[in-house]
Amino acid sequence: MRISLRQLKVFLMVAKCLNYTRASEQLFMSQPAVSKQIKQLEEEVGVCLFEKVGKKIFLTEAGHDMQSYANSILGLVSEAKDHFSQVKGGQKGRLKVAVATTASSFAIDMLGQFRKTYSEVDFDIEVTNRQTLLSHLDRNLVDLVIMGQPPENNQYSVEPFMKNPLVFIAPIDHPLVGERVTVGDLIKESFVAREEGSGTRQAMDAFFEAQAGELQVGMLFNSNESIKSAVASGFGLALVSVHTIQAELEHASLAILDVENTPIQRFWYLVHLKEKRLSAVAETFRNFILDKAV
Repeated sequence: MRISLRQLKVFLMVAKCLNYTRASEQLFMSQPAVSKQIKQLEEEVGVCLFEKVGKKIFLTEAGHDMQSYANSILGLVSEAKDHFSQVKGGQKGRLKVAVATTASSFAIDMLGQFRKTYSEVDFDIEVTNRQTLLSHLDRNLVDLVIMGQPPENNQYSVEPFMKNPLVFIAPIDHPLVGERVTVGDLIKESFVAREEGSGTRQAMDAFFEAQAGELQVGMLFNSNESIKSAVASGFGLALVSVHTIQAELEHASLAILDVENTPIQRFWYLVHLKEKRLSAVAETFRNFILDKAV
């Protein structure tokens, strides 16, 4: 069955006017053209949609059924047009984002702010370590990645959007709290640290190497929450993003040490494959994040 949208629109106007002349005027078509569209539609469905009684025309029972179907079909077409217009405009769709564990505290909040503005956008969010982030990028499993240590390969688009100060933390009762701390003081201490390969661990290793200091790592963890708990429990000092310890600072469960040449100034980055064609919603999210860049 081949029924065109044009035939349905003409049919509904004739059904509304119950007069071919008035319908043709409303449609800016000739009366013969209107009659032809109705005849073709009736041939497709195999039944009469109108009956003539005297000089008037009326819908047949099948015509009433067709009126209901035509309204539904054209309504769905209009809804589809609106849907894809929103998708094209970046107001609707699904966004796949992967976030470094160290960025999760503020990144989830940013996504929430975005959702308040674009309520029709759905999210697939994964919080994971740096190696997995890079793997997801290479396998094209995500649209965008938020991370602190961007890849150096030029196949990626890397855009900084927010400062990411790294600070040394200690339990609030540690002797170094409140003192001016040197690298010499730090190398006497034991540290808890992220696993090798994480962005924060790379930054910490680079800091001590640049200061000609030797880092003593007593325990390794793969999450910031574990590191914060270990520091608060007295297992050692740690280097963390200041964005990951806001709650602990408010509740005075951890303290930032006043270490020379710190904070270590870094940035948070928005990363995606250069060759990847971002969807409209991903581009909208990218612009949203970059517009908030500080």
